[in-house]
Amino acid sequence: MTETTTFADSGEEAITRQIHIESDEIPQELSQEEFEAYFDIDRTVEIVLKHDYKRITLQFPDELLGASVPIYRSLKSKAGVGHDFYVLADTSYGSCCVDEVAAQHVDADAMVHYGHACMSQTSRLPVVYVFGKSHIDVDDCVEKLSETLQMSESTTPRVLLITDVRYSHAAARVENHHSDGGGEEHDIILYIGGESLGLTNLLITNSSANVYSYDPKLKSARLESQRTNKLLMRRYAAVQRARDADVFGILVGTLGVASYLPLITRLRSLLARAHKKSYTITVGKLNPAKLGNFLEIECFVLVACPENSLVEAKEFLRPIITPYELEVALQPEPTWTGRYVLDFGKLALAEGNDASTGSGSDADNDEDADKPMFSLVSGTYRTAKRFGAGAETAGAVEDAPSAIVLRNRENALSVLPDSAASQFLQSRTYRGLETRLGQDAPSVLEQGRSGIARGYQTDHR
Repeated sequence: MTETTTFADSGEEAITRQIHIESDEIPQELSQEEFEAYFDIDRTVEIVLKHDYKRITLQFPDELLGASVPIYRSLKSKAGVGHDFYVLADTSYGSCCVDEVAAQHVDADAMVHYGHACMSQTSRLPVVYVFGKSHIDVDDCVEKLSETLQMSESTTPRVLLITDVRYSHAAARVENHHSDGGGEEHDIILYIGGESLGLTNLLITNSSANVYSYDPKLKSARLESQRTNKLLMRRYAAVQRARDADVFGILVGTLGVASYLPLITRLRSLLARAHKKSYTITVGKLNPAKLGNFLEIECFVLVACPENSLVEAKEFLRPIITPYELEVALQPEPTWTGRYVLDFGKLALAEGNDASTGSGSDADNDEDADKPMFSLVSGTYRTAKRFGAGAETAGAVEDAPSAIVLRNRENALSVLPDSAASQFLQSRTYRGLETRLGQDAPSVLEQGRSGIARGYQTDHR
């Protein structure tokens, strides 16, 4: 019988373990010349030398880390002395965004971004994008897309062609066979690429147009618009949950998009005028465990690039909505025509543009403050909490029964501040360890455990 243990006795295996990443992003068996052409080595070096960049960071997604060392060596040998390159692997947020914060750690004056990119406008560094040139059968693509256009009800459709950045090198050849309708008055959108967040965003922001996709790997074309209604229904459900929330967390999901700071300021203003409590939080890449630490927050608003704004919150405790969905949720009488906005630049950031945001004025918010609201989520009426009522109502807040709590066991009273976190803490049965300063003798120091979390070693002396 072979004896097995649940936990490893040593942490050595966790350190020496090799992780293999299988990816079809890099073509196999490329010659050195083909490799350099695929990753635009000569073009990158030409830009570096032209602008005389001294410190250049190279940002890679996980699936391209295997090519990072050969790319570094090629750039270093061609750029020559006086130009230093640094590889960035673990990005702060989504790998599609330019990680300008990580680049500042080495005082970089330029960035080369590899792989898929959301192309959001940056504010600090010049960026060179290298998408790669994934294979596509242009003839098959044109044939399949032409067949879908022939099945269209429109006799002379206005067509908009959109490609995944990996296939942008073939866009001109495909475009020669299809005309562009121009502007935003298109009937049909042709998308070249596989399943991705970019395709999902395209569907939800163009709900009035028919979207056909062609997958170069599967060599198949299909109508994608049938998924649009389901996507919008899930987002509308998240908006209804946001209407029931009184405490919001503004999640900073990017530090590279140029207009993220004005947008955060705008969101704080909207929530304050609606008498909602807001906290601004940055946690890097999102996961349920991180957000589960903020139990007092009832809804999160994610400020991120368009590629990462839509989060399916099935595994999260609280709903995660976009800034546009927040503006819809704060309307006194929410109406949604299906129009959807993910781009920062298209959001109404002007402070006086209340009609478009539906936030209303302070007078509208103060009217009949005790009026109950009907929740479509629970099917019952609820009375919303009101935070930050202003100086003129400060006395009323202090006189409220919920604002006075017991401070200690001697029945001393303290006034609870206008804080959602403080109120939530008072409602919990466990509020942390008691300090008991000066009441207990200090403990004797003892030797603890050592090693790594995978295999701690205990001193039994």
